[in-house]
Formats: sequence, C-alpha cells, structure tokens
Amino acid sequence: MTTLIHRLTLASCSFAVLVALSGCGIFPDDEDKTSPTPAASASASQQVFDSEFTHDGTFQSHNTTSDVDYVFTIWPTKSTPRTNDWFPLGDKNFSFTFQAYDMSRDFRDPFSSKRQTFLQHIKVTSTITSESGNVTDGPYTLDASAPSITFDPEPVTNQWGMQVTSPKGSFELRNQTIGDLPEDTVGITLRFEATVWTENTAGKPDVTPQVITQEVPIAIFASDTPTEQQEIAENAN
Repeated sequence: MTTLIHRLTLASCSFAVLVALSGCGIFPDDEDKTSPTPAASASASQQVFDSEFTHDGTFQSHNTTSDVDYVFTIWPTKSTPRTNDWFPLGDKNFSFTFQAYDMSRDFRDPFSSKRQTFLQHIKVTSTITSESGNVTDGPYTLDASAPSITFDPEPVTNQWGMQVTSPKGSFELRNQTIGDLPEDTVGITLRFEATVWTENTAGKPDVTPQVITQEVPIAIFASDTPTEQQEIAENAN
C-alpha cells in the first residue's frame, strides 16, 4: 500500500512539472505557431490627408473679433458630391459663402440695431501636398472684388464693399473648380482671405478694416480614374 501511494505521488509531481514547463513556453503550443504578425504600416499614398471637409462633407469656420463672428462655409457641389471620390484627375467642384454675425445682439433684434460688416475683396490661393510631403502651389486661385462676383447680381453695397451681415447679407460663390492635380497628390489646402470693414457702432460711419483668413484642407485619393462629374442645372449648388 505504501509503495502504491509513493508511485502516485511521483506521478503527480511529474505531471505538475510538465504543466509548469508548458506554461513557461518550453513546450510551444499551437497558438504560438499560428499567432499573427503585426500588420505593415500604411504607405504614404494610403495615409489620409486630415480634412474635416472630406469626412464631414462640409466645412464651417468661426472667427470672432469684438463680438462679431465671421463665418466661412464651404461644401462640395452636386456635380462632385462624394468627397471620398475626389481624385487627382478631373474637375472637383465646390461652393462657399461668407457672412458676419453681430453677437452682441439677439438674432431677432431689429436689423438696424446690428453692426454692419461689408466685404470688399475676396482672395483664395491653394497649395498641394504630395505623398512624400512636399508642398507646392496649387492650381486654384481667386482674387476679385466681392460685389462683382457674388451670386446675387444686386448686392447691397457702399464705399466699403457689399453687405454680408446676417440675415440680410451674404457673399456666395458657386461651382468653383479644382482641376487636374499631379498623380501623387494626397491633399489640397485652400486659403481664404476676406477683406472686411465693420461698424464699431451700429448705424455710424466709423468702421474698422481687417482681413479674415481661413485654411481648408481637402483630401485627394489615389486613382487612375478621373473624378466623376454629374450633370447639374446651371448655377445649381
């Protein structure tokens, strides 16, 4: 009986040692043999150009000075609405507006009680970013008197420009075209500059000039296929 107990004890000890050795990795199991290797990092051409315009389908900025909010709004037009399908080749179209809001007044306050902002000049330049990170001048440019190009053929104007105070005034430009880009382009950045004059006191001819600037990054995706164009009515958004 004593001999049997002694053999069982030795067997139990041997089993425990085997389990311990297996847990320490001396005896590799199937899971170790099939464990996946880390995925390779994406190449530069696969990295997404960080763009709110691209992943939200629109972009709006708020630049507030002296309780006046200057707002750029940019969106893709219906001719090329899918921003994830903006490729280097082919036309890519967008529209944008610019407005000012007197934040010192309530929205429903009389319009005459709000400080007026007048947009004199609008300028847009662009730069393109390649897969390697190089930044060069882009093809889209704009440099014009705001009243002469806004969508409204009869904007309210004075010696300082056109009225852009919400809710009665707004600058709007439709169907702007970004043409062909180099094949290694991963993004284009638009830089907007609006030269404005804003009343210091509502209804008084005492105005302060300033330039409101905003950059808007737009992602461009690799493809040999040109960006697809959809037919839309003339001047449609």
